[in-house]
Amino acid sequence: MASPKFPLNRRELMTGLGAAALAPIWPVSGTAQGRPPLTLQATPETLALRPGGAAAPVWSLQGPDLIFKRGETAQIAFANELPVPVVLNWRGIDGIPADAPLTARSALASGGKATLQLPLRHAGTFLCDSGLLGDLQALPTRARPLIVRETEPVAVGRDEVLLIEDWQARPDGTAMPPGIDPKDTVSLHTINGRTSFELSGQTNERIRLRIISGCQRSVIAVKLEGLDVRVMAIDSQPSEPFLARNGALVLAPGGRVDAFIDLTAPAGTTNAILLHDGKEARPIGKLIVSSEPPVRAAPLPPAPPLPSNGLPERLDLKGATRIDVVLGGPSADWVTPANFVLSAPPAFRARKGRTVVLALTNRAAVATVFHLHGHHFRLLDRLDDGWKPFWLDTLAIEPGQTQRIAFAAEHAGRWLVESVAADWAAPRLVRWYAVE
Repeated sequence: MASPKFPLNRRELMTGLGAAALAPIWPVSGTAQGRPPLTLQATPETLALRPGGAAAPVWSLQGPDLIFKRGETAQIAFANELPVPVVLNWRGIDGIPADAPLTARSALASGGKATLQLPLRHAGTFLCDSGLLGDLQALPTRARPLIVRETEPVAVGRDEVLLIEDWQARPDGTAMPPGIDPKDTVSLHTINGRTSFELSGQTNERIRLRIISGCQRSVIAVKLEGLDVRVMAIDSQPSEPFLARNGALVLAPGGRVDAFIDLTAPAGTTNAILLHDGKEARPIGKLIVSSEPPVRAAPLPPAPPLPSNGLPERLDLKGATRIDVVLGGPSADWVTPANFVLSAPPAFRARKGRTVVLALTNRAAVATVFHLHGHHFRLLDRLDDGWKPFWLDTLAIEPGQTQRIAFAAEHAGRWLVESVAADWAAPRLVRWYAVE
């Protein structure tokens, strides 16, 4: 049922990803402490997509929680127990050319094993995604959070991860993989693998919510009713703190937002967590203020920015390499990941150390999501004379619109760019670029 407190249409939702919903309301290196490699297994799983419904078969990544500290090197032992090849995509982790999916690390065959080493130079909320080759396969895939904690203290009571995933359920309860016409299926969402989510906290407690879109195609908005939601990081990188407009956060598929919330209401207060997919809003959880005594006598003051990950303060737009990239229209340059080859011409080449400006034009009839591997980018202002005060690696662009982004080509290597329409039946498409 649509919520009258969360009015939003699809166009407003997409516009939010151009920064309207995110607009500010202003007035160390080593292995993971000698621990053995963590084991990840791509394996079959079942997941209940409806409350009380039968569990549907899906494919997922099983293993321990992926939680590290900045400066560590994550050692991952990966085993593919699925009947199809799998390639891991570590969304948000920049500058590891040896583990770049498809351009450096090929898909792991069924029954195969591999060991990965990921230098974690940046703190933040990341996503391990096994769905790059997921279109048209037998079952849809699940993603997995990767958390890299700051080495400096952060004034929060605790961290909570909210991983939101979208599904198309057939009448028999099974789930359809993306890239196929959904026909008579029903669109559903889960949060942390469940059909609803409940979180409790004490009065005057501060909670860090790491909200992750593991969605395959849906552009979503998440609203925490009755709460001030202070955005602290977007797509794994700290931002200038700001209040989310109307408490709503807009996320493209694969997007991540770290937000601080302070529970200042009296005990027993319940705040709904709503999800909007551009068509309607529905409750997906609630946050309850417990009856326990307050954790402190008064709320904490507004939080300072999170520690910087060292991305450049400024970009040289005057001397930038400028490239036009067309999304959504018919083109032989874009191919499905299954058909990707490095012998194809790159989308562009850039010299290491140069600023690159991409003009992204969406010629599709629906919003198209662009994802840049290997680097984070700034969303430029319309006049190309400045940028928004946050970094991104993923952006949704409205039909017929052009958005300009800029990034510092710091990491030599070959990297993917992805494009996919916000439509379940649309294919995921890729090209590659080189930093030399």
